[in-house]
Amino acid sequence: MFQKLQRIGKAFMLPIAILPAAGLLLGIGGAFSNPNTIAVYPFLDIPFLQAIFQVMAAAGDVIFGNLSMLLTIGLAAGLAKRDKSTAVLAAVVGFLVMNGTIGALLKIFSPEGSAIDTGVIGAIVIGSVAVTLHNKYNNIQLPQVLGFFGGSRFVPIVTSFAAIFVGAAFYLVWPPFQNLLIASGDTISKMGPFGTFLYGSLMRLCGAVGLHHMIYPMFWYTELGGIQQVAGETVVGAQRIFFAQLADPNHVGLYTEGTRFFAGRFATMMFGLPGAALAMYHLVPKTRAKKFAGLFLGVALTSFITGITEPIEFMFLFVSPVLYVIHAILDGLSFFVADILNIAIGNTFSGGVIDFLLFGVLQGNAKTNWILVIPVGIVWFGLYYFIFKVFIVKFNVPTPGRLDDGTEDDNEDVESTKQGSIHDESIEVIELLGGKENIQDVDACITRLRVGVVNPDNVDRNALKKMGATDVLVVGNGIQAVFGGKAILYKNSIVEILDLED
Repeated sequence: MFQKLQRIGKAFMLPIAILPAAGLLLGIGGAFSNPNTIAVYPFLDIPFLQAIFQVMAAAGDVIFGNLSMLLTIGLAAGLAKRDKSTAVLAAVVGFLVMNGTIGALLKIFSPEGSAIDTGVIGAIVIGSVAVTLHNKYNNIQLPQVLGFFGGSRFVPIVTSFAAIFVGAAFYLVWPPFQNLLIASGDTISKMGPFGTFLYGSLMRLCGAVGLHHMIYPMFWYTELGGIQQVAGETVVGAQRIFFAQLADPNHVGLYTEGTRFFAGRFATMMFGLPGAALAMYHLVPKTRAKKFAGLFLGVALTSFITGITEPIEFMFLFVSPVLYVIHAILDGLSFFVADILNIAIGNTFSGGVIDFLLFGVLQGNAKTNWILVIPVGIVWFGLYYFIFKVFIVKFNVPTPGRLDDGTEDDNEDVESTKQGSIHDESIEVIELLGGKENIQDVDACITRLRVGVVNPDNVDRNALKKMGATDVLVVGNGIQAVFGGKAILYKNSIVEILDLED
């Protein structure tokens, strides 16, 4: 179950990875084509420039407008065992037929104009149906008279018929389920900042095992994140509402309260975790400090600029899970503080300085209260620095470079990972994972090489660390080796070497 949930979460990362680019287009285009911005900066009122900005805004907006289909595609591409292009086609066909069925039933039985938007739930359901049918029937043999429709051609056909029933089921069950989601959102809203604290802490705890992708889409893209009227249209989900308001030139006042599911990230990612990195660096003996300076600076900058926190979190997660729980509580408190201060900054992917500038600073303090992130962030930097330094010393936590107990040897190649080709390194990784016979499947996310193995005891974790892995996590028969940006390169090379299904 753990591996299946991981694969679903990873599959969603493909379309979600598009969002930063779409957010950049919408953020820059929407900000600089906004009449209020032009009024403040008249030099922007050049027809050619405004045409560019409006095109950028429209290009970004269309991505968010079709996000459910993109999630469906990502799920099919990520979970198909083979012939992924057919799986994707079947998923798109299923998505269109499902929504067409819902629309027809609404027109027939609910002519008063009610609407059903299944959002990410619909994407998960129809994507799962499509990929299940694909994996089962993509090699089906039909009677000779129907032979043309056999094999991969059968999959989109059977998916389209299945999608009719899925759409009819959604028409029947979604309205009460939608009301339940609305009630749940109301409950979270009534819990106030405490509910925001729980959201932030639980999402961070799930992030320890890579399952946070199963949580935040429910708030970002469904009724749990709120429902609002924007520019005369009903918009569902915290992120969708934020970007609808961002694209609405007539929007006034603070952005949606749904930004409480985003705004708490910035203090942790831009300030807190870099403070933790500095604390760990200051605990490295002076004789080794220069050797580890690049490592800690790299992970701190990654968190600050992009909001990708795994490289730094895996420095302490496995050697001290309690310290990670403290980190999750602090992150929840960051969400709590942002909520009570009415900080209303949205984001596309994470909470780094790029999103902070685009969706906080450039939108103006009157709409986002972005300036409050600075003093809160300074306090968070100090909290993380002090708490991490005291905890690591008191409980003798072996963070990178600190103790002369093999840690130095394990990390001696972190800064300068082997300079051989990816192909040669991948061959070595295969051997360290127990050889070809021990490997069942290989996958990767942004920073982690994910491998299903027959026997985890055959995996040489220390040797993988010497190759540059920040850490290696073993859960059941699943291996996660944190290689940073090289993870996807190793994955592609290993798939090719072992002739696995990608």
